[in-house]
Parts: sequence; C-alpha cells; structure tokens
Amino acid sequence: MQPSLYAHPFSSYCQKVLIALYENEIPFTYRMLGPEDPAAMEELAAMWPVKRFPVLVDHGEPIFEATIIIEYLGLNYPGPVKLVPEDAEEALEVRMMDRFFDNYISTPQQKCVFDRLRPEGKRDPTGVDDAKAMLETAYGWLDRRMEGRQWAAGRSFSLADCAAAPFLFYADWTHPIPDEFRKVRDYRSRLLARPSFARAVDEARPYRKYFPLGAPDRD
Repeated sequence: MQPSLYAHPFSSYCQKVLIALYENEIPFTYRMLGPEDPAAMEELAAMWPVKRFPVLVDHGEPIFEATIIIEYLGLNYPGPVKLVPEDAEEALEVRMMDRFFDNYISTPQQKCVFDRLRPEGKRDPTGVDDAKAMLETAYGWLDRRMEGRQWAAGRSFSLADCAAAPFLFYADWTHPIPDEFRKVRDYRSRLLARPSFARAVDEARPYRKYFPLGAPDRD
C-alpha cells in the first residue's frame, strides 16, 4: 500500500516534501487539505492535534515534519536521487543547509506573512522589520556561500535544495532578493527550472490569489 500525504499545494513546507516525492517518482495518495475534502482535515486533526502539515502516513503510522518525512522517504522508498548523501560529512552539510533555509529564510518570511493576517491593531511592525533584516542577512550569507556552487551543498541536488526551493520562492515575494545578491537570484532561478519544483509551483498556481501580501505577476 502506497503512503498518503496530507498536504496543500500552496504550502512551502508541503512543496518541500512534494519535491522529494517527485524527484524519485514515488507513488503516493494525495490527501488535499481544503474545503474540497473536509474529511482529510478531520483525519489529520485526529492523528496530529497540532494540525500542522505536511504529514505522511505509511503503514498506518504518521510521520511529521517535512525534513523528517524526506529522510523517511530516503530510507524506505530509495530512488536514483539520493537527497541525503551516504557520506556522513557530506550529509552533515546537507542537514546544516536544510536548517539554514528553515530557520533563517522560511521563519522570517512567514513572520511577515502571518503578521499581515493579524487584525490591524494587533500587528507587530517591529517584528516584521526584524524579520526583513534577518532575510537581508541570510541573503548576504547565502550569496557568499553559493560561490562556485550549483546547489546548496555542492554539485548534487539534495534535501537542502528541497528546502531552498519553496522558501526562497516565497521569500523573494515577501522581501525581494536584492540585485546585488546575484548568486542567490541565479540559484533561485535554477531551482525554478528543476522539473520537480516546477511541477509543485504549477500545482500551486490556482491559489496565488490567497497570498496575504499579494503575489507578484511573475514566476
């Protein structure tokens, strides 16, 4: 029996897992979380009261958190694209970069988005300014890091790139990557050209009108 993924195509963390599934053409049942299938959300809430997604269910067992799901897929559904290298030192760098994109690109980006969803009188402009400053710092560090690199951890597409693709995608919508960070902008373009991420982006197009900050007319 193939695994089931409880997810929504417009979610960056869901896209992170979808990229991994598409990279290795892993068959799965897509349980779309939305009004089209209210039972899916009820099932998710019953097994994971936090109600955060994506959640992968395999052989009746739920697996939480995008990074862990990708590692689980690599162990249980290995394919030609090894998203976590077998070499321990190389794998450590991949995991470090995965954490970088999660903590210093996605987290401040989502701070800006979630703040917009708050009522006018409960917003946190100082927190948003801090989040944008963090993104600027992260962009600068990544620009230096990408010198001579095609992918986040070197020559091979990895777990780190599964994280980078959706997180940089939405970060550039939220706080545009400055032109001076050309290596980051070029890297984002390479990610968009990757067939697995291009598929995830296309699947999410119908939902762009829901982006709280207003989706730009590009990408």
